[in-house]
Amino acid sequence: MPAAPKPEILTAFEEAKGFMPTREGLALYAAAAEAGTLGLPLLEVGTYCGRSTILLAAAARETGVTAITIDHHRGSEEQQPGWEYHDPETVDPELGRMDTLPTFRRTLHKAGLEDHVVAMVGRSPQIAAFWRTPLGLVFIDGGHTDEHATADYEGWAPHLAEGGLLLIHDVFPDPEDEFTGQAPYRVYLRALASGAFTDVSVTDSLRVLRRTGAGI
Repeated sequence: MPAAPKPEILTAFEEAKGFMPTREGLALYAAAAEAGTLGLPLLEVGTYCGRSTILLAAAARETGVTAITIDHHRGSEEQQPGWEYHDPETVDPELGRMDTLPTFRRTLHKAGLEDHVVAMVGRSPQIAAFWRTPLGLVFIDGGHTDEHATADYEGWAPHLAEGGLLLIHDVFPDPEDEFTGQAPYRVYLRALASGAFTDVSVTDSLRVLRRTGAGI
């Protein structure tokens, strides 16, 4: 299994709207390609416009599994009008609310990956409450408050199979990054403290852990 995406996939990733840097994207792809060999779906919480979904979908295609991505597509806290990460192009002109779903669909179509992704539109805890399928990878990249990051972890980590990979994005240990990365950092520390997960790699703000025991 290639540890790096094909050039056209990397180009599609870099051209897509989103925030994940290329170095972290390459680490995401490598983890997804490894996790795909378990023969189980790869799940992402936090779709936005599909930048990272491209890499998950490409790895899923290579390994014969399915990528699942979950988002309500109304934007997280820092993406709302008046905040640093707001993009006016993602606002529905009729409703005046963010709607990243159309952009996401165009992103996947242009990358030729629509057939390898199941997109679930809704709030992560609501979907997790009825989910029953074991997962080979869980990528937490949703809201950055303690409420949202903790709910994503508690909702999805229990479905991660033995040997599966837990990825947490925007992990910033520095207290100065309270708004952007302290909640994911606290989730990361909780995962390690649980005894159920072992560190695999660190690439800038992306943490990769492996399930090696029971619990969360």
